[in-house]
Amino acid sequence: MTKTKERILKAIDDKLGKDVTVIEFDDSTVADAFVIATGNSPSHTQAMADEIEKVMAEQGQEPLGREGYREANWILLDYGDTIAHLFLPDDRTYYDLEKLWQDQKVQKM
Repeated sequence: MTKTKERILKAIDDKLGKDVTVIEFDDSTVADAFVIATGNSPSHTQAMADEIEKVMAEQGQEPLGREGYREANWILLDYGDTIAHLFLPDDRTYYDLEKLWQDQKVQKM
């Protein structure tokens, strides 16, 4: 497990993210892994995003990309080798990244 992925998982756990899943890619130009979690409310997904950014900044890493923070129904934080996807429940069900990438290694945490 990469340090980036470990730090993201810990930040999500610290903010009580739910239904955490990791998708690891064997041969992808997108990322080595996605970390997916569900929040209870927009403020909860924002709190998870804030914690991830805080933890990563402490290590000198800023996100390469950050999308969806204002609406907070799907927040994406791109750290190069690992991308965090923080969803509200309905949006996670709708986009169903686990099904989209089911041919990769999908692990419930």
